[in-house]
Amino acid sequence: MKRGVPDNFADFGTVLARHAAEIPDAPCIMDAERSLNWVEFGALIDRIGAGLQRDGVTRGEAVAILGRNSIPYAAAFCAAVAIGAVAAPLTSSATPAALAAMVSDCGARILFADDEAIAELGDVSLGKVKLVPFSQLEDWLGPDSSAPTPVTIAPGDAFNLIYSSGTTGTPKGIVQDHAMRAAHIERASAFGYDRTATTLISTPLYSNTTLVAFLPALAGGGRVVLMPKFDAGEFCRLSESERVTHAALVPVQYDRLMAYPGFDDHDLSTYRVKTSTSAPFSVERKAEVLSRWPGKLVEIYGMTEGGGTCLLFADEFPDKLHTVGQPAEGHDIRLIDADGNEVERGEIGEVVGHSGGMMRGYHNRPEATRDAEWYSEDGRRFIRHGDLGRFDADGFLELVGRAKDVIISGGFNIYPSDLEAELIAEPEIAEASVVGIPSEQWGETPVAFVVLHNSADLEAVLARVNERLGKTQRISDIVAVDELPRSSIGKVLKRVLADTYPA
Repeated sequence: MKRGVPDNFADFGTVLARHAAEIPDAPCIMDAERSLNWVEFGALIDRIGAGLQRDGVTRGEAVAILGRNSIPYAAAFCAAVAIGAVAAPLTSSATPAALAAMVSDCGARILFADDEAIAELGDVSLGKVKLVPFSQLEDWLGPDSSAPTPVTIAPGDAFNLIYSSGTTGTPKGIVQDHAMRAAHIERASAFGYDRTATTLISTPLYSNTTLVAFLPALAGGGRVVLMPKFDAGEFCRLSESERVTHAALVPVQYDRLMAYPGFDDHDLSTYRVKTSTSAPFSVERKAEVLSRWPGKLVEIYGMTEGGGTCLLFADEFPDKLHTVGQPAEGHDIRLIDADGNEVERGEIGEVVGHSGGMMRGYHNRPEATRDAEWYSEDGRRFIRHGDLGRFDADGFLELVGRAKDVIISGGFNIYPSDLEAELIAEPEIAEASVVGIPSEQWGETPVAFVVLHNSADLEAVLARVNERLGKTQRISDIVAVDELPRSSIGKVLKRVLADTYPA
């Protein structure tokens, strides 16, 4: 393997075409409306690819896609990649203005979208881009037997362009190439994504969280079941009826599933592997999933930009549930201080990672790309993860928070995760998030936002928690909220919480 590219590298479109030829009648993909076998899905990919080429889309050019998970969405994504174009799935939770900015930034001449997304766009101007509604896809497609002109794709060619889920400004476009995706697929092969697998996809296809399961599932020749929107009851029903073997979820989905009253009534014995990524996953929830849900539980720590990945095989290391596991094979993860120097084992530092799966850079943002990089003494390129962590004596990585979320109070660093762990230990508290609020006396002071199981004496709770914290860590205020604001993949939006706090 060179530069993270498997020695037997074949581009993604070629891999899918191989499955369509070898197992044409095997089930391939299912959404809320219909199911397709491999030859049918392959034919749809070919027709879309031919339509894109007919409309002038060339190698390296972005194809924008917007909407909920569906077979047309999946086929448009795969078709763009197969003809050497760049799939640009847009963040559907973004504002119309931000979406228009993404379309402009990626330079797409074609935008595929479902009717709901088109309605939400309203009258925002998309420039000269051609809008192709999925509801009118058949009218846009070429003849049934149409196929695109073959192209030669190199590992370094761009595969997709994913926009970060920033809440302010225009999200940054992250360019991932075929080499990076091949590395992801190779890594995921250890999870058993083969022709016998059925993978349930319930997070949006515009998220890398989803793609690191969706792409290996298809590359392995298995079957994919798409949910347009997550619902705990429907997830359990589909898992049982479709005999699902694999699922990729984010922690908030595990929370909802474990709280779903009918969870234990469903037969989930076909599950082999469940993964979790994208947000902190509590020790208590990991333990509960292990005890109530058959199959392996794997926590994947990484980032859309790439860098290094850690894997926690929770069933194999039940005493390490407070960590995100060990670096994956071939992944180099180090910790550095504010001056860019590596820290000693056991000390806290910013996570930087190097592997075969690293972004080419941020689209049209060379300065932001440079800011995201760190180079070792021997010149190896690493990606800054933005997280703070420490390695234990066994080489397991324990995260303590985001570098930008560290609260500096009276000159002392306070890590929100330490405070949140103490808050969650209180029986009245279901969820907690701690943010830094400006303080004239201390510079910043920690304030806790909590979701309660039931009514509680917040002052008494705060007093008990502060008794267990160090003097420099103590929380200055506690606020009860109905729910914590989250991104579409479950990350708590701490900045939104801070903005709601009275000055």
